[in-house]
Amino acid sequence: MGKNKLKRFAENRTFENVFQPNREEMISGFDMKGKWNKEFFRNDNPIVLELGCGKGEYTVALAEKFPGKNFIGIDIKGARFWRGAKTALEERLNNVAFLRTQIELIDYAFAKDEVSEIWITFPDPQIKLRRTKHRLTHPDFLKKYHKILNRDGIIHLKTDSEFLHGYTHGIIQLENHKVLISNHNVYHPDNKEIPEEITSVQTFYEKKFLEKNKNITYIRFSLNY
Repeated sequence: MGKNKLKRFAENRTFENVFQPNREEMISGFDMKGKWNKEFFRNDNPIVLELGCGKGEYTVALAEKFPGKNFIGIDIKGARFWRGAKTALEERLNNVAFLRTQIELIDYAFAKDEVSEIWITFPDPQIKLRRTKHRLTHPDFLKKYHKILNRDGIIHLKTDSEFLHGYTHGIIQLENHKVLISNHNVYHPDNKEIPEEITSVQTFYEKKFLEKNKNITYIRFSLNY
């Protein structure tokens, strides 16, 4: 393991906005479940998650744009979101936290109705058939999201993968969920329905995709169970 990673892991342990429970702690009863607003954010603002947050730049940028919401970036790779956590502390963003855990354990991290929005930004599309269950919009994951989203909760999927965009549409239709917005190229100049935060905030990977002239797709949907 490189020195930079070790340094970042060590710094993460000192950051008050980083939570790193192990798998056993998550499953046996994570201390923050149902208590994020009361014990960390100390307000009643809506909680927004970014799954697979990477470097955390999207989480931090959204927190800056929407101070009336609380944002939690989730990723298993703490050395990546170290940058976002550090930036949030340096800029005194009190509405940002990071959680190091596997996304499959998300329903152990949050209580029923505790979350208002979920962002899924440029996930691995897991194109191979044997990887189907690892797609973050697979029905098994949607069931987990349903456990923690409140009644009006929404999910955002932003991806360069037309495959994942189409797959997600199919799942939404199959399970009678509701598409709120769908677009195959959010940066097309004729777009009128795309919210400003979709195009004004870009991840590291998104910038790389745009340099290669790849279309960025977006779906906003709600769950119906």
